[in-house]
Amino acid sequence: MSVDRLLAEVRTRLVRLKPLEAAEAVREGARLVDTRPEYQRRADGDIPGAIVVERNHLEWRLDPHGGFRIPEATDHHVRWIVICDEGYSSSLAAASLRALGLANATDVIGGFQEWRAAGLPVSRGTAPVRPRLAPYDGR
Repeated sequence: MSVDRLLAEVRTRLVRLKPLEAAEAVREGARLVDTRPEYQRRADGDIPGAIVVERNHLEWRLDPHGGFRIPEATDHHVRWIVICDEGYSSSLAAASLRALGLANATDVIGGFQEWRAAGLPVSRGTAPVRPRLAPYDGR
């Protein structure tokens, strides 16, 4: 199995969204989660309203039964839309979330690059938005 084959396989189980579709889903209550690392967000900007959770913390922050979840991770029915830089790692991340039982998880086709190209909002502050962390519970 190669990563390209794995990517193609997991995408058959996702209903991926174009950037405009993702923006509309967010307006309807879905949660957009930006997994890009800080250096990419610093270089290109942030998506206003997106929840920033870097990829290495994603499952721990979004698992509704986990001790390291963020407040928005209320149950398995939350519609999570993952966005990365170009839409590759976000597909693998969405598949991982679905394996945790988050059946509504998906991602954005083309990632942040396509989001920006579609003319959707991007903000550029002096520093990127800080990733969302959960309080440490002693484990």
